[in-house]
Amino acid sequence: MKKPNIQYSFAIAAFFLLFNLSSSAQQASVEIQQSKKIDKLMEVKKELSDNNKIGDRFVIQLFYGDNGEANEVIQKYRNLYEYPSKIAYEAPNYKVWVGNFRNRLEADRALLNLKEEFPSAFIPKPQRK
Repeated sequence: MKKPNIQYSFAIAAFFLLFNLSSSAQQASVEIQQSKKIDKLMEVKKELSDNNKIGDRFVIQLFYGDNGEANEVIQKYRNLYEYPSKIAYEAPNYKVWVGNFRNRLEADRALLNLKEEFPSAFIPKPQRK
């Protein structure tokens, strides 16, 4: 069996290299046109999502009473847990609400953990907005 000539192999490699360099890929461009109303709708949706006003969301109520105690409860909660929390006012009392759960199952799981420190916690029925 004959060994291939090194010069011959080199010439073939150079040919393929030059052939690959000279070929080019096809180039295309895509132009997307959309209504300006879509941008406005996306801004409104983002604003509603930030304010928790989209859909039926579940919260857990930890406390119902006066403002001073509500602040104490929310501080205790924030030292122990990381779910979002807020104080809601419903004349003449304040409520401490935590979480923003998409479904009842998520809220129930969180409630099991919260019951250890807040035994009176419960999940109120979500209100339609």
